[in-house]
Amino acid sequence: MRISEINIYPIKSLKGISLENSHVEKRGLRFDRRWMLTDKDGMFFTQREVPKMAAISVAVDVSGLTVSADGIEDLRIPAEPDSGHYQNVTIWKSEPVGLVYAGMVNEWFSEVLGRNCQLVLMPEKTRRHVSSKFDTGEDIVSFADGYPLLLIGEGSLEELNERLYDRYRDEEYGEKLPLPMNRFRPNLVVKGSEPFAEDKWATIRIGEAVFRVVKPCARCVMTTIDQDRGVTDGKEPLKTLASFRMAKDVFPDTYESFGHTPNSVLFGTNLIPDNPGVEILVGDVVQVTEGF
Repeated sequence: MRISEINIYPIKSLKGISLENSHVEKRGLRFDRRWMLTDKDGMFFTQREVPKMAAISVAVDVSGLTVSADGIEDLRIPAEPDSGHYQNVTIWKSEPVGLVYAGMVNEWFSEVLGRNCQLVLMPEKTRRHVSSKFDTGEDIVSFADGYPLLLIGEGSLEELNERLYDRYRDEEYGEKLPLPMNRFRPNLVVKGSEPFAEDKWATIRIGEAVFRVVKPCARCVMTTIDQDRGVTDGKEPLKTLASFRMAKDVFPDTYESFGHTPNSVLFGTNLIPDNPGVEILVGDVVQVTEGF
C-alpha cells in the first residue's frame, strides 16, 4: 500500500490543495486548517451552512494566502494579521483563542459569501486538544472538526461508487458517477488497500511518520456538496453510505467507545501523529504496525 494523495485545506471548508509532500506537525499537516471563517461572535461555519465555500480557491506559502473566487479580484492575505484582535471562537464544543483579521480581508469574504464573516488564524500558542477519549495529554488539533488528519483508502471509494452505480445505473444520477475523492476531503489517500481496510488499523507508519488510527469518521451533509461548483447535489452519497456504513452495523460492539451514535454514518478514519516533525510524500509505503 502507498500514499496516492496528500491534501491540505488551509482555510476550513474552502477548496483544498493537492501536494506531493508535506510536513507533519502536532496539529496535522503544515498549513492545514490553520485558518477558519466565523461570524462576528466567533461562531464557526462551514459548507454545511454555506456550500459556496467549496468554490473559493486557496494558495498558501510561509508568507500568507491568496484566495480566489469567480467575479472578484484575488486577495493576498498575510500569514498573520497586520492588525487584529484575539477572540475566543467556537468550533463544536471547544472555544480556542483565535487571532482575528480586520478590514479588507473580512470584507472580501463577506462579499463572496453574502454574509458577514471574519477570518481567524489559530496562533501557535493556542492549544486545542482532541477529545479526551483519545488525548494522551499532548494531542492537539487545528480548526479541523476533531482530529489532526483524515485518511481514506481508494478501495473504500471504489466500493461506494460500485454501490452507487448499482443503484443509479439507469437513472440521471448515474451520469455524475464516479464520485471523486474530494467529496470526502481527506488529508491522505491510500492506494492498494481493500475496501474499508482502514476500519481495522490501530497504528500505521507512512514513510518515517507514525500515526495512531483513533476513530472512524462520521459523515454529514458536506458529502453531498459538489466540491467543484459549491452547490448541494442531492442526498448522495450519504443516502447510500447509510445503507451499509452505520456505526451499529460496522462496529456493533464498539461504536460507543468511539463516541458515535448507532446511526452515525462512517467513511474514512482519523489519525493522530505520534512523531511530528517528519515529511511524508506521495508514493510513501503505508505499513500497518498494529491492528484491531
